[in-house]
Amino acid sequence: MTACLVAEGLVKDYGDVRALGPLDLSIEAGEVVTLVGPNGAGKSTLLKLAAGLLERSGGRLEVGGRRPGSLEARRLVSFVPDIPVLYEDLSIEEMVEFVARLHGQEAWQAQARRLFTAFDLVDRRKQLSAHLSRGLRHRVALVVGLVRPFSLLLLDEPFGTLDAASVRTTKELIHHHAAQGATVIVSSHQPNLLRATRTVHLDNGLLTPP
Repeated sequence: MTACLVAEGLVKDYGDVRALGPLDLSIEAGEVVTLVGPNGAGKSTLLKLAAGLLERSGGRLEVGGRRPGSLEARRLVSFVPDIPVLYEDLSIEEMVEFVARLHGQEAWQAQARRLFTAFDLVDRRKQLSAHLSRGLRHRVALVVGLVRPFSLLLLDEPFGTLDAASVRTTKELIHHHAAQGATVIVSSHQPNLLRATRTVHLDNGLLTPP
């Protein structure tokens, strides 16, 4: 197996406050890893560092052998945050098409149809995201994250606002993509919902035993 994410002595500070690290962690291609820990443990910080949305304060972090945030790494990583970031002036379908085409998916319609059906969004695909409930917004964010190609899928608290059917769909899609060789890292306060390869425990920014 090949390491998809490697952290060595990884540190993230916010001023005088240490949010993460020093952290040593290696996650292999095809793994499904659950990040667990209390609020403020560093779970979201680690995901945002891997997605290239934050700059590390020290140590080393690589995604697929590349620097997070680089163009090459952004092609590999799909990140779905706990608070969905959507294009409010686009319909669901327009937004999915935009993201898919942005990542080179010219034949995006078939994949989009499967995801719309899986998340029960077929009848809502013409709606603007600004008019959706919190749970629906999260379902749309998952579709946007899954319609593009990726080698590393980062999901920050994906289950909290979903109904039972959408939780089941999300779990099925996670394991489908892992079976295809993708690495999936899921931050969750409900770790028992997902059958993971392993669980990584964080507390106060440090790895802790189970």
